[in-house]
Amino acid sequence: MFAGTAAVGALLAAGTTTAHAADAPLRDLAAAKGKVVGTAVSGGKLNGTYADIASGQFSSVTPDNAMKWGSVEPSRGSYNWAEADQIVAFAQAHNQQVRGHTLVWHSQNPNWLTNGSWTAAQLRTVLQDHITTEVTRYKGKLAAWDVVNEAFNEDGTYRSTIWYDNLGSDYIAQALTTARAADPSAKLYINDYNVEGVNAKSTALYNLVKSLKDRGVPIDGVGLQAHLILGQVPTDIQKNIQRFADLGVDVAITELDIRMQLPYTDAKGAQQKADYKNVASACAAVTRCVSLTVWGFTDSDSWVPDVFSGYGAATPYNESFAPKPAYYGIAEAFGGSGGTTPPPSDGCKAVYSVTSEWNDGFTGQVTINCSGASLSSWKAKWTFGAGQRITQAWNADCTQSGAAVTCSNASWNGTVPNGGSVTFGFNASWSGSNPLPSVTLG
Repeated sequence: MFAGTAAVGALLAAGTTTAHAADAPLRDLAAAKGKVVGTAVSGGKLNGTYADIASGQFSSVTPDNAMKWGSVEPSRGSYNWAEADQIVAFAQAHNQQVRGHTLVWHSQNPNWLTNGSWTAAQLRTVLQDHITTEVTRYKGKLAAWDVVNEAFNEDGTYRSTIWYDNLGSDYIAQALTTARAADPSAKLYINDYNVEGVNAKSTALYNLVKSLKDRGVPIDGVGLQAHLILGQVPTDIQKNIQRFADLGVDVAITELDIRMQLPYTDAKGAQQKADYKNVASACAAVTRCVSLTVWGFTDSDSWVPDVFSGYGAATPYNESFAPKPAYYGIAEAFGGSGGTTPPPSDGCKAVYSVTSEWNDGFTGQVTINCSGASLSSWKAKWTFGAGQRITQAWNADCTQSGAAVTCSNASWNGTVPNGGSVTFGFNASWSGSNPLPSVTLG
C-alpha cells in the first residue's frame, strides 16, 4: 500500500544481536497451522541482518514499492524490472512465496498516466497492456497478486480515481480478468484498508466480491491491510474474516502494523503484543485465512513516522533488529510458546545505514536506540575505511579528523529515554567503494 522510507543500501548495528527464543521461526510455526507468514521488503535492503531475518523468519515476501506502476513502467511501454526481479530471485533462493503488489491503484502512478488525456477505450488498453506485461513476466513465479488496491471510500462508495472516473466500477472486473488470462495459476485479490472489522467499507467490499463471483469474474481472495492503532483492533475481526471466507474466497492479512504514540514504553509494548496476537489468532482460527504479512518487520523500515506525526514503533522488531513483544504475540498465536518478554537488553546501540548513493556521494544516518537503559547525552564514533568525507550533517554536531568521525548530540536531542531513539543524518563524499563502519557510543 504505502511507500516506505528511503531505501537503505546496507545496515549495520554495532553490538546488535538477533537472538530469538527457543521457538521455531515464525515461518515454521505458521506452516504448522497451515498458514503463510510474510513481510514487505525493499530490494536495496536485502543484505546482512535484514536479509537474514527476512529469509529466516518469513515464508513470503511482498515488494513494498518495486512492483507498483510508477516503479516498473515510469515511461509508457518502458519497463524497469531490476528491483522486482531481485526480490523474486531472493524469494526463490530462500523457498519463499512472493505476493505481487499492486497492479491497479490510485497512487504511485507515473506522470504519463495520471496527467494523460485518455478516452475510455484508450485507458482500457493502457490498463490491459500494463497488467498483461507485468503479470506475464512473473507467470508461475508469484503465489498471489493484489490486483486492485483501495477501491472504496470510508462510507462504502467507490473512490474517485483515474480508473473509476473514466471506466466506472467495471475496471475492477477488467483488471481481474486480464490478470487471470496472463497467469492462470496466481491467486487474484482485492486489497483495502479499514476493512478489518464489519463496517460500511468492508460491507461494500463484501458486496463487490459477492457480485464478482456471481458474475463469474475471477476473484480468489480479499486482502485486509490491517494498518491498525494500538488498542484498537476491531473486536469483530474474526467474524469479518469468516464472512468473506463464507463467500468462497481466501482471506489474507496483507500489510499488518500497529502504530503507537511515541515514546515506546513497556506498557505500550505489552498492549502491542496483545494486539498482534489478536490479529494473528483471528487469522489462525479461520481455515481460509491463508496468510499474514507485516508491512516491514523492523521499526527502521516503517512508513508510519513519515505519515503519522508522533507515531511509530509499529512493527515486530525494533530498529536494532531485536524482536519486540509484538514478535512473540505472533509466535504465540501460531502455537509457539514464544517468550513473554523479548531477549534481555544490552542497553543503547547505534545503527548506521546508507539511505542513498550517487556517483561521488551518499547520504547516511545513524539511529541510537535505548532499551533497558537511557542517555542524557551521546557521542557516536566511527572510522571510515575508504576515504569517505562528511560534507554536511544535521541533528548532530559532526567533526572528522582523517578517517575518524565523532558526532555529538545537538542541544535539543541529547536525551534518549529507555525505549526511545534519536536519529541524525549526514551527506558525505566517496570514491569507488563505501564500506560500512562500526559505530560505538561514547
